[in-house]
Amino acid sequence: MISLIVAHANQNVIGFKGDMPWHLPADLKRVKALTTSNTIVMGRKTYESLGRPLPNRKNVVLTRNKDFQPEGVTVIHNIEDIHSLEGKVFIFGGSGLYHATTDIVEEMYITRIKETFAGDTFFVDYDLNDWDIISRESFEPDDKNIYPYEYLHLIKK
Repeated sequence: MISLIVAHANQNVIGFKGDMPWHLPADLKRVKALTTSNTIVMGRKTYESLGRPLPNRKNVVLTRNKDFQPEGVTVIHNIEDIHSLEGKVFIFGGSGLYHATTDIVEEMYITRIKETFAGDTFFVDYDLNDWDIISRESFEPDDKNIYPYEYLHLIKK
């Protein structure tokens, strides 16, 4: 199964000037819990923004650049190669990869931050009517997570 994991704010904002415009520790913990021991597929820009492979998971970078070969990362050059990856596969970003893989994703783990931020990078538009909501949890701000947010787990109908 090909899954997708993303955090987005209002207007589907996922980034601004190469970074996330928010800090939400609860979401980072959730991402780690869901993706550890699995495979994450990201674009080159997303990988470069992280600066290193994330530990305890297989890191795959999809890029057209044939010379891109960072240590500790599997590099693929075609979206079709995602289908040959073993185990649970998470599309991890960024925007270009999300848009390119919309049709092959069967499951989404979404953190919706109920706040408006300036943004220059966006998640794809999606219609909840096209998905079965497996779970939905809402959270109010607290001392560590200063924005209201919700977790959605969706399976394509």
